[in-house]
Amino acid sequence: MVLPKLYNTLTRSLDPIQAPDGKVGVYCCGPTVYDVPHAGNARAALVPDILVRLLRNLGLEVTYVRNVTDVDDKILDRAKQIGVAPLELSAKMAQVYQDLMHQIGCLAPTHEPKVSENIADITRLIERLVKQGSGYVVERTNGLQDVYFSVRSFSEYGKLSRRKIDELQVGARIERDEEKNDPLDFALWKGVSTEEWGWKSPWGFGRPGWHTECSAMSHRYLGHGFSVHTGGMDLIFPHHENEIAQSEAVNPGVGPMARCWIHNGFLNVDKEKMSKSLGNFVTVPDVLVRNDPEGFRWFLLTAHYRAPLQLDTESASDGRVVFPAIDEAERRVDYLYATVERLAELRPVGTNKPVVAAAAPSSFEKAITKGISEVHAALLDDLNTPVALASLGELLKSANELCDLKQKRRKDATFVATAEVLGEKMLKALRQITELLGLWQSTLAEYRARTARRRADCRGLSLEAISTKVDEREAARQSRDFARSDALRDELLGWGVIVKDTIDGPVWTLSV
Repeated sequence: MVLPKLYNTLTRSLDPIQAPDGKVGVYCCGPTVYDVPHAGNARAALVPDILVRLLRNLGLEVTYVRNVTDVDDKILDRAKQIGVAPLELSAKMAQVYQDLMHQIGCLAPTHEPKVSENIADITRLIERLVKQGSGYVVERTNGLQDVYFSVRSFSEYGKLSRRKIDELQVGARIERDEEKNDPLDFALWKGVSTEEWGWKSPWGFGRPGWHTECSAMSHRYLGHGFSVHTGGMDLIFPHHENEIAQSEAVNPGVGPMARCWIHNGFLNVDKEKMSKSLGNFVTVPDVLVRNDPEGFRWFLLTAHYRAPLQLDTESASDGRVVFPAIDEAERRVDYLYATVERLAELRPVGTNKPVVAAAAPSSFEKAITKGISEVHAALLDDLNTPVALASLGELLKSANELCDLKQKRRKDATFVATAEVLGEKMLKALRQITELLGLWQSTLAEYRARTARRRADCRGLSLEAISTKVDEREAARQSRDFARSDALRDELLGWGVIVKDTIDGPVWTLSV
């Protein structure tokens, strides 16, 4: 079996995934749930989703863990602002995140642990670190106790981010605290008063440090030395560096915490890093107000996961923000569904009257084989989704050529029968490819209904008004009033409505 090669941040090289006994453990640093997810959160969730789909397609047994950080100062601050309990806010935002990731086609993790439900594992990890000397307790002047990790006790600190410990300075995400033994040391546990939000521990009431949670939960669900750890590039330092230090310090001599670390690039808005202070912060709901989830997913796949992804914005005439690149991606999804519809409609009709073929059927067989093999090869090569999408596009083009040729040769019953078989093979190939990419998630009817409602709303139209106008045009056609029929067609086109006349009556779609 050929296993995927991934760019390993730890080794700075393309490394094949290690799957002992055909089993793979994948851990994804999930969201801190104090607000709705932004577009970058969606990209971070999509990368492991593509990986898990590929690994399972190869027949491997995958345990996929994506944690939820529901204990954090941001959650506490937001909860105070709106007057709710912290865990009430985080539970609500976690559900919002899960629902939105499901909408964009992300598979549910095997396990989705929350920090609040794993405090016992976290405190046991900290106890072990203190006992062996990698962690130490600080008695604060207010009588509370904190626990810190001694960075200099771990000789390999910096191996993921390639930072030298003696060159690290206070300020670069390192906080000065006079009560720590060393400015580089980071918190494992922070003591708080019993009136605040926290849990009991051997060091009194308090809350765990951010980095400690992932070490504890990844070990609980995947053990030490699991296959792949994923996350955004912003997590390489200090979060993932600190995870490695804790996990390997507490398990000395047994190898790396994770064999492969992969990190996705940033999603930039209008060529700048997304930031609330810049006013260019785009949430997933912002996107889905205008665009279909599958269109958004296609857009996220258009750049290699390690490269930055550019999301440009424009203002529509009604003042709404639009995303041209996602609009284009949605048009590609429209093309996918339209092609599937054409392939499903292939039917043998007519007589045996021969017509010269425009292309040999063998070329379509080759297109099918080539499409499947190229998509697999692209994904095996560090999840190269842009190349995979290009190969999917070529297969869709061949599928439409087959449908066009079948129409030209509709009186050749032998060829039509061959075309029907080829069409069925193409549908199966498209299903294989789109399952790997997480596309073609719905039936054609579901997709059209979903996009029609959204697109009509964005244009200030109602579905009822469109249907009435389409019915008027059909009535004009049936009464052979072609002048009125053409006028109504032009009016519909002005609305962005495209009408297709079929033997079962008119079928209409709204363009993006």
